[in-house]
Amino acid sequence: MLLERERLERRILRAAGRAMADFGLVEAGDRVLVAVSGGKDSYTLLHVLMRLQERAPVRFELVAVNLDQGQPGFPAHVIEDHFRTVGVPYRMIRKDTYSIVKRLVPEGKATCPVCSRLRRGILYNAAVELGCTKIALGHHRDDLVETLLLSALYSGALKSMPPKLRSDDGRNVVIRPLCYAAEEDIAAFSRAMAFPVIPCDLCGSQPNLRRRRVKELLADLSREHPAIKGNLLNALGHVVPSHLLDRTLAAQVAEATGKDPWIDAEDEDGCGGGELEAEVVKLVRSCE
Repeated sequence: MLLERERLERRILRAAGRAMADFGLVEAGDRVLVAVSGGKDSYTLLHVLMRLQERAPVRFELVAVNLDQGQPGFPAHVIEDHFRTVGVPYRMIRKDTYSIVKRLVPEGKATCPVCSRLRRGILYNAAVELGCTKIALGHHRDDLVETLLLSALYSGALKSMPPKLRSDDGRNVVIRPLCYAAEEDIAAFSRAMAFPVIPCDLCGSQPNLRRRRVKELLADLSREHPAIKGNLLNALGHVVPSHLLDRTLAAQVAEATGKDPWIDAEDEDGCGGGELEAEVVKLVRSCE
């Protein structure tokens, strides 16, 4: 078991190290807010960044942040105990976005767009308050390729989650150090480390999400051809503009800016609308 855990750790560390080098995710003097939700991905992200902090040729700081969104029975103390155990500086934040989501989203509709918008505003503001130069999120390879297919199939656009993104207002830079890491490796590593994973019952209880359908499609294709997910990730890094139909592509700036599919997703079910915007503003102001 120890050897398997070490093998998985090395593989994930290599993936994260390559992403950091390819996209300049962390620089000397950075203070990185690590968003830890209590899921396998964010626990692994924190572990990896702490290991890289020990080995990296540049010095940077980490601050782990958990946002308790007011979900009934959410065991925030479990995450805080983990922060104390691993010895990372941390901040616990509690804002009741749960009741807002339940009020704005009709029963049976996807909560993810509304929930993520509210969470985004709080984390952005926390990063500024804590003097953080980057916000690290735990999205991995599978998230990126699923988002690519979701965008193409349901929105008619070729885009995914960028490994590095500066917000529109210029205040925050979001990074995804696990963008090259496979979900199956992260899941296995999380089990091997016995991380105290807390499930998200809010979105996990929604069986008809489009992302879940895409995930199942990829799983079926991967059983036929195991390299499917890796090939899709490679496709994101090997774009042939001359073989696409976007006439303005050549004029686009090289650095990714603007909206992010995770935090600025269009609400496919039409939930929230102007009322959601008002709640976002209200929450952000309450954090100031």
